[in-house]
Parts: sequence; structure tokens; C-alpha cells
Amino acid sequence: MAGSSSRGMVAYLLTGFSLAVVSAFFLADPVFKTPESSGLLNSVALHSSTDRVWPRLEFSWRSVLATVIGFLGSACGTVGGVGGGGIFVPMLTLIVGFDTKSAAAISKCMIMGASASSVWYNLQVPHPTKEVPILDYDLALLFQPMLMLGITVGVALSVVFPYWLITVLIIILFMGTSSRSFYRGIEMWKEETYLKSEIAGRKEALVNSRGELLIDTTFEPLIPKEEKSKWAVFCLNLNWKRLLLLFVVWFCFLMLQVVKNDVTVCGTTYWVIFCLQFPVALGVFGYEAVKLYKEYKKRLSVGNTECICEASIAWTPLNIAFCALCGILGGTVGGLLGSGGGFILGPLLLEIGVIPQVASATATFVMMFSSSLSVVEFYLLNRFPMPYGKFLDQFILVCL
Repeated sequence: MAGSSSRGMVAYLLTGFSLAVVSAFFLADPVFKTPESSGLLNSVALHSSTDRVWPRLEFSWRSVLATVIGFLGSACGTVGGVGGGGIFVPMLTLIVGFDTKSAAAISKCMIMGASASSVWYNLQVPHPTKEVPILDYDLALLFQPMLMLGITVGVALSVVFPYWLITVLIIILFMGTSSRSFYRGIEMWKEETYLKSEIAGRKEALVNSRGELLIDTTFEPLIPKEEKSKWAVFCLNLNWKRLLLLFVVWFCFLMLQVVKNDVTVCGTTYWVIFCLQFPVALGVFGYEAVKLYKEYKKRLSVGNTECICEASIAWTPLNIAFCALCGILGGTVGGLLGSGGGFILGPLLLEIGVIPQVASATATFVMMFSSSLSVVEFYLLNRFPMPYGKFLDQFILVCL
């Protein structure tokens, strides 16, 4: 089964978000309004119906500070494969002064620029241990359709949810992700400290009582690895067949959003187009899931323990279904709150056995597709000012 940490995070998000949404219905129900709470509810209702706040793009300490924080946040986010939305949204809200919905939309613009820049860099980096692409296209095809499906659902929910509920959900999200990251960091620090002490003990064991150096002949001699040119690495990292399939899925979702924008909202045609996204996503996900499952059963029957892809988990139906749930949840929360979805995808890839370099590169690669789709959706909905979106997106793209 996939990592318990990811299962706990998914359960936390589902529980917290469900309680927050249910409470929104209770607050809106007149039965639950009392004279003592009328003042608070009126202020909440006023805040939830507040018009969008779009500060002007001008040279000031706010714009300079936002630019610096955006650059540092995107640098840290792309390295870890989590996007950086956990830094962008609070920065845009508290420093620049955007409302929460607009901040989530601009955050997607910044994530798109950062992920595109990171993908271009990763395509020129070789795999650290194997002669294979650093991008795991099997995992990308497994997660990308569900992440994009979740993105469209999240963007739709961001339109109907009030501002105060978006703020509450952001607080729930960041409390969970920050505490989880802190706990995971403590665990990794303990593991590295233990390994460091183990290595120190081995070094001491290489010297006998007379101070003579003991040479262990069981180690194989180091053979200098042939260095490839950047062009050779770039070509190796490109799987044109899989890449074309990923772009076809992205293009299908994009066309559905464009067509949906020209029909009556919540009309029959609108819901038909919206539902067409499900067979597109489930079809590609099912194709990749069946492929992984059959290959896993085939290797298991002959006693082959080699991993099918970079992940080392058993590709059982339960694990595949959990991966689908994580993809949809990550996309929904990403489209709703402006994060990249990597807060679930990045740690999940690590927990299923993907090495950090490949996990970061693959998560960023998938986020490039999902974030670009959400930017198009937010643009069609006129949810962010173009000057700010272009400035922050291009600045991060150039700097990274």
C-alpha cells in the first residue's frame, strides 16, 4: 500500500474540507441564526460577497517584496516538486493585497512559469543511477489525467465558494502541509544522523589496532562513467510517444474549457461538456493503470522483482485507486486554492519508492500541464489582472 503519511494527509484534507463546506451551509441557513450571532454572520456575509480586489501594478515596496518572495518561493518549490503555492497565495493576499480568489489564480500563473522553467532544466539532466529518462512517463500518464480533471472541478468550485470559505480552506491546507513537512523533516534528519554515525563507525573499523589501513577487496573498482553531451541527455529524456499522448490529453481538456466558456453557465450544454472531461481522463488513466497492473502480474508470476517504473510499490487495484484519488484531490485543491497539486504528488512519489531527483522532476513535469490548464480557465473567467500575471510569470520564468 502507498505510504501511510499520504493516506493520513488525504484523510485530513477530506475531513477538514468536508467540515468547512458543511459549516458554510449551516451559516447560510436562517434556522441557525440567533440574535447573538447576527452581527458576526452579517460581517461574514459582507466579507464573502466582497468584490475582487486588484491592486495596480506599480513600483513600490510591496511589489519589490512580492517579487523577491515569489522568486525564493518558486526556487524552493520547484526543487522539492511541490510548486510553491503555499508561499504564493499568502504573499499575494497579505503583502500585495489581492483577494483570496484572485491570489489563487495569480499563484497558478507563477507555478506555471516556475514549472516550465524547471522542466526545461530537468530535460538536460541525466538520471542519477540509470540510463533512462529522468522523467518517469509511466507515472506522469497515471497522474496527469486525474490531476487535470481535479483542476477543472476545483476551478468550478472556486467560482461558487464564498471568499471566507476559500480563506478557511487555505488555512486548513497550509496547517496540514506545514506540519506534515516539519514532521517529515525531523524524520529525515534522524535518518541522516543515524547514517552519518554508521559511516563514521565503518571508517573506524577500517583501521586495525596497530594503525594499519585495512582494504576491503569486496568492493568493485570504480569505473569512470562516460559523460554524455547535453544534447544526448536531452534526447534521452524525451519519450516522444508518451509526450505526444500527454499533450493530446492536455489539448482535449483545453478545447473543452474553451468550448464550455461560450455556452450558458449551468445549462444542459454546459454540463454535457463538463461531463465529457471524465471519459477523457478516465480513459487515459485506465490505459496506463491496466498496463502497470498487467506488467506487475506478469513479472510477479515469473519471480521478477525488478520495478516496472521508478516506483517500487505493488501495482494492485487498491494502490492504483489510491493514486487516482490523490490525483483528483490534488488537482481539486490546486484549482480551488491556487497550489500546484505537488503538495500531495511530490511526497506521494517519494513514499512509493521514487528517488528524490526523479520524484521532483516528474511532479514538476505533471504540474506544468495542470497549472497551464488552470491558467487558461482562470483567464477565460477573468479571474486575474493580466499585468500582474504576465509580470510575475515571466519574471520567475527568466530567473529560474
